[in-house]
Amino acid sequence: MSFGYKTSWLAVRDAAPEEVADALGLRNRRIMDWTDGTNAAYRQGVFVARPVPDWTIAHGRIHLAPGTEATDPRFPAWLQTLSTQLGDVQFFATDRIGEYHAWAKAESGALTRAYCYIGMSGDVPLHIGEPTDVELELGVGQRWLEDGWQDWRESELDAWSAAMPSEHHVMRIAQNWGICPLDIPDDAVDVPGIHGFPSGVEPSHKP
Repeated sequence: MSFGYKTSWLAVRDAAPEEVADALGLRNRRIMDWTDGTNAAYRQGVFVARPVPDWTIAHGRIHLAPGTEATDPRFPAWLQTLSTQLGDVQFFATDRIGEYHAWAKAESGALTRAYCYIGMSGDVPLHIGEPTDVELELGVGQRWLEDGWQDWRESELDAWSAAMPSEHHVMRIAQNWGICPLDIPDDAVDVPGIHGFPSGVEPSHKP
C-alpha cells in the first residue's frame, strides 16, 4: 500500500533506518515489512524504512513527534534539530479534508525552506526561505494573505486562491526534491523497517 495522501513523512538522505528511529526517539520497536509498517503508521506510531538506495523514510499520520504539525511554533526548531543529527532532512504533509499542505527542508541544521497552507482558514502559518525552483514552476508557495486582504477585489482573491497548493503539488515537490513515496512500487520493497512510538505516545492497540 503506497502512502503519501492524508499523512506526513520525513525523507532523510544517506541515513540508516536505525539512525532515524534513534533521532525520533522511537520506543516499543517492532520489525515490520513495508506493507504492514505503512498500514500501521496510518493508524498510530511511526514506520521507518529504506525502500530505495540513498533515502530513508519515516512515515506517521499523527505521531512523528510532538510539535511536528507545521502549524506548531516548535516545528522549525524540531526539524533543525533533526537535521543537525541526520543531515539532509525533508518534511511533507497533506490532508485534503482540511486542505493542510506543508513542505520543508533542512540541511546541516539550517532550515532553508518551509511552507504551510491551511485551506479551511485560508491561512499560511509558516513561510520561511525562498520558493524552490519546483515551487516556482508549479506556481505555489509564493503568496500569503497580507494585511488589508479584506479589501481585495474579487479578482485578487481568485488569483490568490488559484496560487494555493493541493496534495498533488506536495507530491510533485517531494519528487523534485528527491523522493516521492507514491513512486515506490510496493512489491519492489523487500527490506523490512522499524515501527515504533515517540516519547509520550503509547500504543493504543497492536499495530
